[in-house]
Amino acid sequence: MSARTVRSCSSPWDRAGAECYEPGVPTDDPIDPTPFHDLDAYVALPRLSGLALSPDGGRLVTGVAELEPDGTRYRSALWQIDPSGSEPARRLTRGGAGESGPVFTPEGDLLFRSARPDPDSATDADGPAALWLLPAGGGEARPLGTRAGGISDVAVARGSGTVVASAPTLPGSVTGEDDERRRTARSDAKISAILHAGYPVRHWDHDLGPAENRLLLAAPGAEPASWTDLTPEPGRALDEASYDVSPDGGCVVTGWSRAYGHGSWRPGIVAIDTATGTRRDLLLDPGHEYSGPRISPDGRTVVARRESVSTPDTAPRVDLVVVPLEGGEPRPVAPGWDRWPSAVRWTADSSALIVTADEDGRGPLFRIDLGAGPGADSVTRLTGDRGCYTDPCPSPDGRWVYALRNAVDAAPAPVRVSATAPDSTPEALPGPATAPQLPGTLTEVEAAASDGTRLRGWLVLPSGAGPDAPAPLLLWIHGGPLASWNAWAWRWNPWLMAARGYAVLLPDPALSTGYGQGFIQRGWGQWGGAPYTDLMAVTDAAVARPEIDERRVAAMGGSFGGYMANWVAGHTDRFAAIVTHASLWALDQFGPTTDHAEYWLTEMTPEMAEANSPHRHADAIVTPMLVIHGDKDYRVPIGEGLRLWWDLVSRQADPEANPHRFLYFPDENHWILAPRHAVLWYETVHAFLAVHVLGGKWETPDLLR
Repeated sequence: MSARTVRSCSSPWDRAGAECYEPGVPTDDPIDPTPFHDLDAYVALPRLSGLALSPDGGRLVTGVAELEPDGTRYRSALWQIDPSGSEPARRLTRGGAGESGPVFTPEGDLLFRSARPDPDSATDADGPAALWLLPAGGGEARPLGTRAGGISDVAVARGSGTVVASAPTLPGSVTGEDDERRRTARSDAKISAILHAGYPVRHWDHDLGPAENRLLLAAPGAEPASWTDLTPEPGRALDEASYDVSPDGGCVVTGWSRAYGHGSWRPGIVAIDTATGTRRDLLLDPGHEYSGPRISPDGRTVVARRESVSTPDTAPRVDLVVVPLEGGEPRPVAPGWDRWPSAVRWTADSSALIVTADEDGRGPLFRIDLGAGPGADSVTRLTGDRGCYTDPCPSPDGRWVYALRNAVDAAPAPVRVSATAPDSTPEALPGPATAPQLPGTLTEVEAAASDGTRLRGWLVLPSGAGPDAPAPLLLWIHGGPLASWNAWAWRWNPWLMAARGYAVLLPDPALSTGYGQGFIQRGWGQWGGAPYTDLMAVTDAAVARPEIDERRVAAMGGSFGGYMANWVAGHTDRFAAIVTHASLWALDQFGPTTDHAEYWLTEMTPEMAEANSPHRHADAIVTPMLVIHGDKDYRVPIGEGLRLWWDLVSRQADPEANPHRFLYFPDENHWILAPRHAVLWYETVHAFLAVHVLGGKWETPDLLR
């Protein structure tokens, strides 16, 4: 038997006569094509996100992003899911501009955001994102109102129906009409300049300003909405803030950032009286950052996520605190629980919290019953499978938690789980999309670090891999670095590589979440230490398996994973190729230019940054590298990619023999989001690996010729 060569598969939706072979896996039989064998089919898969539950518990709504007919972008629509699992999912919206952000009113009407044109308007053009209402009893959706800068988020009081929305508004604007006039003046004068008086000035992939987020209030049932500005002149206080409104509509709790000097700022939590606009501090101290406030259904208590401010020697610690809405001393929730909570929701009776957190390569649902004090809180893990759960929605009768379940081997899909039973099995609900067939299997790998610490990771094995047909291995290094390989990934999807015959190793080295505070502290401030040696230890365990060809191994990573790929390149020649995406290269340059440089000051001292900087080891790099970077990346600015590329090519005496490549996206950010760019990303990675791992010839992807 001989190994087949790489070739394109026919569409997975038309299997008749399809022939699809995996590189490096000897076989005489065609392998059933899946969406992962065809990049066009893969990017066309529908993608679920978000989940909202009606007040009576009878309706679930999720967003589904689908590829537009021209294949250049995704459009999101809202779908209804039956919480009982009896009825199939049905589509609710079909706007040309898409719909998002579903939230229910107390009457069961559905609010959502969309830039679709107003049917009563004289123009058919899309406008700024507006707030729309879809009646519970059926009928057409109708607009409730918008602002010149659009509506970016919305919350509804579960008792009164009071609506609170956030809207970007130009400084100095008093009314919505005033904001529109100012925007028109800037546009007519072709002005894009922004004057800053503080820090930060940008976030992730967008500039901050000149608009500032404001919270707007609309009375229940008002059509059209008449907005009252609750936060005039907030400056940058509400950037990236989340908020909630009390059941009676009388109070809003929201994140509120303050400057502390030396370029630093910290988000606290404030309470705003909706009748007067009076603001008071609820959670505030310079040693912590607070986010994600949620008011209990009885209107008495606020829960928020708390993160300690790190130092170069001490990693941050994340927990939950509760505080009376009327004010008082906060208390930590389950202080002995060594996990980092992420999403948090109250049960309907206000006695417990439903929480998500990373744990051992999974992302379970947990229930925390609140006792009389910190020592009385009890934590129950509700899910015992390998799923990673998001968007928890506790039912009003206290029986269920609805959520989106995903995993390394499962795309997000709706489920319900017992709200009280430990380690229960999730019950799948009929959703808007069917699970795609996978071209392989998932298993786990364990190893021991040099200090004896248990290490683990997921291993994706392609169909057909075995002792007689070992697969080439790709080491994928996760970003963060405070993260874990425990969830489905659309951007870095290992099953696309499995479809081409590669095994993919997804390890969690030091700094990964879900293994306790000590595991994070092992690598804190020493990125080139335990994280690197942990990766090599798990790789050693993977290549020792009979299904893996230890002679053909490559490494890939993005963001922090790209940093580590660069560090690997300068410290070992064991890999046949390295792909580094949106990567940190020169830490002295990165620190002051990233979008949140003030955080970097709490991560490493200048001496630590110098000691852990990959650029110092450029002379040692002998492995061919594919560098990928987007120009709109503000988290890891393009200067990192440009400097890395120069440091590689300037060391090549013979330009014709340069083994490295640089894939540059002028209009992408930290993530490659445009569907056709995603296809091109994978085509280029495949072409690069085909040369250096599989021993083939370089073939430039057609769209790059």
